[in-house]
This record gives sequence, C-alpha cells and structure tokens, in this order.
Amino acid sequence: MTCPSPASLRSAPSPRFTGRGEGALAAFAVALSLIAYASSSLAAGNVTTGRQKALQCQTCHGMDGLSKMPEAPNIAGNPEQYLVRQLIAFKKGERKNEMMSVVVQQMSDKDIEDVAAYYAAIEVTVKVPK
Repeated sequence: MTCPSPASLRSAPSPRFTGRGEGALAAFAVALSLIAYASSSLAAGNVTTGRQKALQCQTCHGMDGLSKMPEAPNIAGNPEQYLVRQLIAFKKGERKNEMMSVVVQQMSDKDIEDVAAYYAAIEVTVKVPK
C-alpha cells in the first residue's frame, strides 16, 4: 500500500465542520447508510406478502411487531437477515420454543423471508428517558 505524498494531502480539500462532533456524526451517518444499503441488497423477502403471512404471528408479536405477551419478544425493526436466521434456527431445532417450533414448521423458506421482510420494514422510534 502506498501512502499519499504530503503535497497531495495539502492540495486535497479539507472537510469543514462547524460544530463539535459533527465529523463523528457524519461518519456515523455514512456508516449507517452503507449498512442499510448492504442489508437491503441482501434482503430477499417481500414486505407486502409478508404482511399477509404475518397474520399467524399477530397473537404473540402483533401486526406492529410489538409483543402482546410477556414471553414474546418485540421483533419490529429488527434486521431482516437476523429474523431469517432466528426463524431458521427454530425450524432446525437449534432454538427452542414450544409455540415457535410448531408455527415455523409450517413455513417455507420463502414464507420465512417474507415475514422477516415485513417485520424488518416496520420503523421503530426510540425516546431516551430524561
């Protein structure tokens, strides 16, 4: 790997940041954009179809992905690939839950991808307590 010459560094435009921490914030925003782009390019499920298939999930997880039962997790806004991996783990028996193990056995790989896409597409907002 070659290093740039000092002259080329001097002639390169420098970024202008007017406030404290904006550089880190800008870098973080770029990183999030890249992650979102990479995640969307890996996403295989159909959100619209997933909404229909998620009807069987609503008793525990709700159509909004927010738990309706104490033992069911909130799944709204989780990354699609994460949700796919978890559903496959239930289907293979690598994860154990009486209800999930029964429900996921009836799902095809495409069903799993679609349901994961639907729940991943739900936007979640967070408010930090004061």
